[in-house]
Amino acid sequence: MGRKKKRAVIIIGIITMLIVLYIILVNVLVSAALVPSFMRKLEAFERITEDSYAAQVQSEDIKTTRRESLDAASEWFQNVERQKLSVETEDGYTLIAEEFLQEESGSWVLLLHGYTGWKEEMYPFAYWYHTNGYHVLVPDLRCQGESEGDFIGMGWTDHFDCMLWIDYILSVDPEAKIVLHGQSMGAATALMMSGEETLPENVTAVISDCAYTDAYSMFGEKITEWFYLPAFPLVDSARLALLARGGYDLYDASALQAVSQSRTPTLFIHGDQDAMISYQMSVDLYETASCEKELLIVEGAGHGQAQDKNPEAYYGAIEEFLRGRM
Repeated sequence: MGRKKKRAVIIIGIITMLIVLYIILVNVLVSAALVPSFMRKLEAFERITEDSYAAQVQSEDIKTTRRESLDAASEWFQNVERQKLSVETEDGYTLIAEEFLQEESGSWVLLLHGYTGWKEEMYPFAYWYHTNGYHVLVPDLRCQGESEGDFIGMGWTDHFDCMLWIDYILSVDPEAKIVLHGQSMGAATALMMSGEETLPENVTAVISDCAYTDAYSMFGEKITEWFYLPAFPLVDSARLALLARGGYDLYDASALQAVSQSRTPTLFIHGDQDAMISYQMSVDLYETASCEKELLIVEGAGHGQAQDKNPEAYYGAIEEFLRGRM
């Protein structure tokens, strides 16, 4: 073999190795961001949780209110009538939810937790709604908590999954009036549901708490923030890998696109000190939404802290927004 041919073979070998390594890196990133079991093996889950906590506002009023709301929800949980439910997705996963029963009420709320979260995080909201006369349904989104799944859905697979819970509610109470209340990724899920033509008219309102505009943008931000890697070209490569492995496209997971088609009245809430998801995203969602809408920006609140920073403004705005719609 001539010298030039040997050099060409070496170059091709190096390029092939780099491509293989890049593909491995992309798939590791997808798993590290969207597969909780893999995240735990890498200790990414703990690090992301710690980083997220460190980015929160640590004021005493937020801490005190949070502690009090958790204590009240815990006491309520011990005595409230409840039952565990399950549904099967079209792709064969079992999803779990807790239902908190209410006598003689046609008002329902579906509470949706955030990224890498679980249903128990939403119990303080469940407590508020239940004491205000609502039936409450709180699921674990796929691949989180007790629910099965392959990849965290970033709102896209979740918004189809949650239609199953709507079906359940209507099977129990065909005349139900339903609120979708989500936080962070759960809020994005609720907004994506609101953009579906098949959403039943029984869903009369959406409460969107600190939602992101679209999963593609969030994925790009977090690749840089959590893994110290450039968003380009990794986010586009990760998108293709997720499409092949997880069956959904990050481009599709757009709450912004959904609200442009929504006819469901929506209250957008966000804290102005949110370091995880900029409150500007809720402003953009509010401005794009084609439905009846209101916007509440809570001063001094970090990510998912609006209800603890100013519970009177938070729950007061929800109560006022839902008046006449339930």
